[in-house]
Amino acid sequence: MNEPQATKVTTRHLARNAYLYVRQSTLRQVLEHTESTARQYALRQRAVALGWPAEQIVVVDCDQGQSGASAVDRAGFQQLVAEVGLGHAGIVLGLEVSRLARSSTDWHRLLELCALSGTLILDEDGLYDPSTFNDRLLLGLKGTMSEAELHVLRARLLGGVVSKARRGELKLPLPVGLVYDPLDRVVLDPDQEVQQAVHLLFRTFRRTGSAWQTVRTFREQALPFPRRVRTGPRRGELVWGSLPHSRVRQVLHNPRYAGAFCYGRTITHADPEGHDRVERLPRDQWQVLIHDVHAGYITWAEYEENVQRLRANAQSYGAERRASPPREGPALLQGLVTCGRCGERMTVRYHARGTGQVPTYVCQREGIEHGQPICQQVPGEALDAAVGELLLEAVTPLALEVTLAIHDEVQARATEADRLRRQHVERARHEAELAQHRFLRVHPDNRLVADALEADWNARLRDQAEAQDAYERQRAAAEQLLADEQRTAIRDLATDLPRLWRDPSTPDRERKRLLRLLVEDATLLRGERLTAHVRFRGGATRTFTLPLPLTAWQARQTDPTVVTLIDELLNEHTDGEIADLLNQRELHSGAGLPFTRLLVREIRRAYGLSNRFTRLRAAGYLTLPEMAAALGVGTATVKQWRAHGLLRAIRGNDKGEYLYAPPGPDAPVKWAHKLTTRRDRSTSAESQEEGAV
Repeated sequence: MNEPQATKVTTRHLARNAYLYVRQSTLRQVLEHTESTARQYALRQRAVALGWPAEQIVVVDCDQGQSGASAVDRAGFQQLVAEVGLGHAGIVLGLEVSRLARSSTDWHRLLELCALSGTLILDEDGLYDPSTFNDRLLLGLKGTMSEAELHVLRARLLGGVVSKARRGELKLPLPVGLVYDPLDRVVLDPDQEVQQAVHLLFRTFRRTGSAWQTVRTFREQALPFPRRVRTGPRRGELVWGSLPHSRVRQVLHNPRYAGAFCYGRTITHADPEGHDRVERLPRDQWQVLIHDVHAGYITWAEYEENVQRLRANAQSYGAERRASPPREGPALLQGLVTCGRCGERMTVRYHARGTGQVPTYVCQREGIEHGQPICQQVPGEALDAAVGELLLEAVTPLALEVTLAIHDEVQARATEADRLRRQHVERARHEAELAQHRFLRVHPDNRLVADALEADWNARLRDQAEAQDAYERQRAAAEQLLADEQRTAIRDLATDLPRLWRDPSTPDRERKRLLRLLVEDATLLRGERLTAHVRFRGGATRTFTLPLPLTAWQARQTDPTVVTLIDELLNEHTDGEIADLLNQRELHSGAGLPFTRLLVREIRRAYGLSNRFTRLRAAGYLTLPEMAAALGVGTATVKQWRAHGLLRAIRGNDKGEYLYAPPGPDAPVKWAHKLTTRRDRSTSAESQEEGAV
């Protein structure tokens, strides 16, 4: 070692530890490139030659098999940086700069810490002091060259991969349902059960139009779905299980099922913390896309249709989304309505009416975003009924053909599901037979192997029994679903699509799906009347107007003819008597309720009708005190004369109050009161004598 290098080591450096950093990029290099590992460990002798005792040399080799492109997952490098920053390291040893770091950021951070703490750096070429300008310049150049070397190596490898991918010859992992043949050509999986499961997934999505509904169908019919194990000791093995929603989306988004070869659908970025983030690219940014390279389960047109439907079904696709998938709820135009004033998409609100729900279409985007008033809201009950009639008018000529096709599809679906379940049972039986064959071939004296094979045989028999039981249950349910009575009912409905549309048992979601087969969207404008502009698929349009629906109070308003009748009856009857008469005629209020005295009173007050008492007063009838004053007698006498028919009185209300006609020339006088009193006394005495006898 030359003199300048030896003079860089001082007693201050020797008082600290020497850290030897050992790293290989991959586990394969650790196992096969043993010479490089030996050279790195040999740097211990260099540290001893510089004056460090062997017990002060710390070997950091826990990053074996880790790439030097980043320090995120390298615990050893992070430990080394921490020790340097704390001033515990006198020298850092590495075979070359690329062993310590291949990232300029990590490398220059280490140089900065070494310069601040006075730590030396040693590689195979020499000893450096990062606090001096020349050594730091040289170390910086080495770090830059190490990073550039990594870039060149990566570009060289990726260049060959991309070149092979552009020819469609790159061998990539295939999704379940596709395999490589002995000539490395992509073909459909020869396992018929796997093919049937993948075909059924695509057909179910085409029928339901929803990935979630596809998962639900597989779960309700207890249908398994295959997958390939990608990692671990069971790598490449085919396993069966339930179908998750994520798997459905992966299958529908994968162009390999359409026979296309693609490469570069994603790009990987590093976040500020050093973690990789995968971003999906739009189709026009894919590096390679070649159509019709191999056999597929669907055509490219069907693939694009599936992707478009998934995009339309996305609930959070963005502000430009104009439609949403059909969901629960009676709103027929849910997700298809556009505001005729501002052009924004209208949403749906529901409110209860009786035992059901009534929709209202609301344009509230600006109101939510900027606190403005709601643009417009349209009650949807009458609108949905009109659009439904418009749809029936358009499809009635095709009703027979469409519903018969639905009937055939139901039968075909049940048959296909039964075949797939039967194949699953056959696979379980075959695996049980293989386990039995392996058990019978083992030597009886080899009990350890025999016990394991016997346990495996028993497990396969249990799987076979469970698969057989599930098959029998689902088959019985399918037979019950397609009973003769139901087949007859479906055929009957095939001749009457309007009855199917109006059938209360028809789900709202199915009505919406049928509507979307013909209707693209609808634009609503509320003015003096409601104007609806419906656009059909293909470009045809229909415009119709409807009267504005009644408000809640208008809908509950009493029939004007009933109000007129109440006005007429008030001339002769009280409120309670009128309620009895209206109920006898089976009339009801605007809310559909029977009449009561209080309800008649409320209607009378609402329409400004005078009650019976007021009308009699207007006709000149007198109250009890007024009549007593006019006759010069007490009120009790007036009541007695009314009871004996000497005075003409009319009942004025339901409280029993009477109004009296004005006294005429034949009105009773005071002596009549005395005569009446004497007659009452005589009558009372005679009654007492008769009682005594």
